[in-house]
Amino acid sequence: MILYPQEIKELLEALFLCSSEPLTLSALAEITGYETADVLEALDLLQQEYTQQGRGFEICEIAGGWMYSTFSKHAPFIEKLVKPRLTSLSQASLEVLSIVAYRQPVTRGEMEEIRGVNCDSPVNTLLERGLIREAGRKDVPGKPIMFATTTDFLKYFGMSSLRDLPELEAEGEEDTGSLFEDAPQQ
Repeated sequence: MILYPQEIKELLEALFLCSSEPLTLSALAEITGYETADVLEALDLLQQEYTQQGRGFEICEIAGGWMYSTFSKHAPFIEKLVKPRLTSLSQASLEVLSIVAYRQPVTRGEMEEIRGVNCDSPVNTLLERGLIREAGRKDVPGKPIMFATTTDFLKYFGMSSLRDLPELEAEGEEDTGSLFEDAPQQ
């Protein structure tokens, strides 16, 4: 049980307002001096209050941490206010990003083998936008660079972790309508 629930709730709200990045549970506990269980309880209390009050935002777990987030139903209005940092991605970039997300770490050659075309431009675009990163070199002749997704990828798509990726269907399988059940462990 939290000894001073109002104090920790106010403190968490202040931290979320000042941070543009998700704050991990351990970071919140370290900064506030409260136990992680107390921080989780306060997060839950805050979320309940926001829901009861009909606020236009929530506290959500995203990219391995917690932060304020607006509801997706407000996106068209928010986009009028601020220009999205990341403009729409091309079909080629989305294809490459999907390959990286599901197969990471993956080399450019492996991406090109899957797509059947050169991937230089989409890879460069995704690197520039911070959605993928270099993840070392593969221990094969030529030591090609391997790529993986970033926390910006998780934030951009509103995911807490890669487990939130929709499950891939095997070729020839029918759509069961349950894309988000049992996402791959990566």
